[in-house]
Amino acid sequence: MPELPDELKAILGQSFALRTTFARRDGSPRTLETTYGWSGGDEILLSGFPGKRDWVASLAQNSEVVVHTVEGEVGFDIPGRARVLRDREERLPHLFAFVDRWSLRPGFPRRRFAFLLGAVKINRRLRLPWWGPFYLARRIFDAMPCVLIRFEGAPARRSGPPPEISQPRLARNQAYAHPGAAG
Repeated sequence: MPELPDELKAILGQSFALRTTFARRDGSPRTLETTYGWSGGDEILLSGFPGKRDWVASLAQNSEVVVHTVEGEVGFDIPGRARVLRDREERLPHLFAFVDRWSLRPGFPRRRFAFLLGAVKINRRLRLPWWGPFYLARRIFDAMPCVLIRFEGAPARRSGPPPEISQPRLARNQAYAHPGAAG
C-alpha cells in the first residue's frame, strides 16, 4: 500500500465519521455513514452504538469496500477489505482504542469516562472475572459492531461530495407499503 497523503492523514486523524460503500447481501450497493477509529496506519475500525447491524452481516459476506472521507477541503476514496472481528479478545483492544478516541469529541465528559475505561482496561490486563459493573461493560463491548478495514489501494482524490447515504431497506419498504407516508 502506498503512503497515505498528508491531507488524508489529517482528515483521518481529526474526523469522527466517514462513509463506506459496499455490497449488500443481495449484491446491491449501499453507502452508510458511521463512526470509526484510525490506527495511524493503513487500517480503520468501524464501530458505533451497541446493537445488531445489517451492514456488519453484509461486510461479513462481501468484504470489498470503498471508504469515503466526508470532512476536509479535499475528499478521498480509498479501496479496502473489511474483516468482521468476532472474538472478544481480538475485538477488545480495537474497541478500547475506538471508545478512547471517540471520547475526545468536544463536550464529552472525558475525565469521568477515562476513569471508567481505565478500570475496565486494568480488569482485562489482570484477567479478572467480568463481575459487577465489569459484566455490564462486557455486555456493551460484546454488542458493539467491530469491523476492521485494511486499505488495499492508492487513495484517489475526489472532486465533489462523497456518495449519498443509502436509505435503509426497512425505510424503503415502508415507503412502498405506505406511498403517502413521509419518510
